[in-house]
Amino acid sequence: MAHIHEKIDFTVAIFVVQDAKILLIHHRKLDKWLPLGGHIELDEDPEIAAVREAKEESGLDVELIGERPPTTETGTRALIAPRFLDIHRINETHEHIGMIYWARPKQGALALAEAEHHDIRWCSSADLDSMQPPMSNAVKWYCRKALRKWEPDVGATGKCRRVLMREEMWP
Repeated sequence: MAHIHEKIDFTVAIFVVQDAKILLIHHRKLDKWLPLGGHIELDEDPEIAAVREAKEESGLDVELIGERPPTTETGTRALIAPRFLDIHRINETHEHIGMIYWARPKQGALALAEAEHHDIRWCSSADLDSMQPPMSNAVKWYCRKALRKWEPDVGATGKCRRVLMREEMWP
């Protein structure tokens, strides 16, 4: 997509987690390991952009993780808030405001978008430090945060359940 503004664009990053692994792509143009993601088009809201980018870049339909406020009514649609926001410099005159989402796969078959990526793979937390080319500390931090959010807790039943994070239990 062409930039919608010469100084700043809005983007989404989608950290997809499954089975204690996170899905990452080796971006062909940037030569970096990154989450799925891209620009929000002019006719999209952030949720639609995140789901579209995940499908285009991985072949997977994803479910964004988060709470949707019960405030949807005629003329208003509540959105799932991004887990984090950041702003990152692309070059001397251009920046991206990034909306960072957690997601899990719903269906589809994992596929490499060869025109955009060298590789796509599921990575454990331990894999992150040995990725080549090396991954940025910021991307590693988001990966580990997403993985911790969904790490399994095997209880007396032997089945995995999601561990509540401290901020979810106590405001």
